[in-house]
Amino acid sequence: MHFNDPIWHRIREEATESRAREPHLASFLDSAVLEHSDLNSAISFNLARHLLCQSIPAVEVEQIISMVLQADANISRSIRLDMQAVFDRDAACEDYLSPLLFFKGFQALQLYRVGHWLWTHDRRELALYFQNQISETFAVDIHPAAQIGCGIMLDHATGLVIGETAVVGDNVSILHAVTLGGSGAQGGDRHPKIGNGVMIAAGAKILGNINVGAGVKVGAGSLVLESVPDHVTVVGVPAKIVGAPRERDPALEMNQSIDQKG
Repeated sequence: MHFNDPIWHRIREEATESRAREPHLASFLDSAVLEHSDLNSAISFNLARHLLCQSIPAVEVEQIISMVLQADANISRSIRLDMQAVFDRDAACEDYLSPLLFFKGFQALQLYRVGHWLWTHDRRELALYFQNQISETFAVDIHPAAQIGCGIMLDHATGLVIGETAVVGDNVSILHAVTLGGSGAQGGDRHPKIGNGVMIAAGAKILGNINVGAGVKVGAGSLVLESVPDHVTVVGVPAKIVGAPRERDPALEMNQSIDQKG
């Protein structure tokens, strides 16, 4: 990927320019970006640096992350699609360097991807350890068994909770303080299934083993307790259908307005 990886080449260019503008960050940018040969190496280093692991040295965490990225090329692909999603959809993101170094939603999501690989390869204790440390570090709690697609943007992400049996499709945007949670004390399949292209606005709670269809817009602060069909806007407590998004995939446009019927 080093020889044909446009995003990595762009990140290196941005780091070089940033280094020239802000000499105080020269050593930081060297170690975080410019001393690495490819994006996987830089990702491994930076995620390990952020993770609060008192019991496991950062170098071991970096080795674990690097091992997972080498073992599963789909994770490397998802990293790039997630980074592109942040660049395209987050008005505060002006470059590809910022998600790598500073955006905790992106960072927490990539660490979840490592934890998910560990979970599915019978290393569940380590996966749960990663989950706990991600929660402590980023205030983002994603169970490693959850299934999350690619092209995901977690905007701010503080207070995000995604439960064990949740499924999130591709090209989804989720803002802060969102919960994809269970309902009741029963075990089994108990968390929401989110379709492709969905936008879930800040503070929304989606609870139970329900389906949220493709292209749905969930308004801020809504409580969703029943399944939602494709391409509608829901809002309220409890959430009701109030209209349909103007966009086929609201996640891509990030339009926060509520589209009323009629």
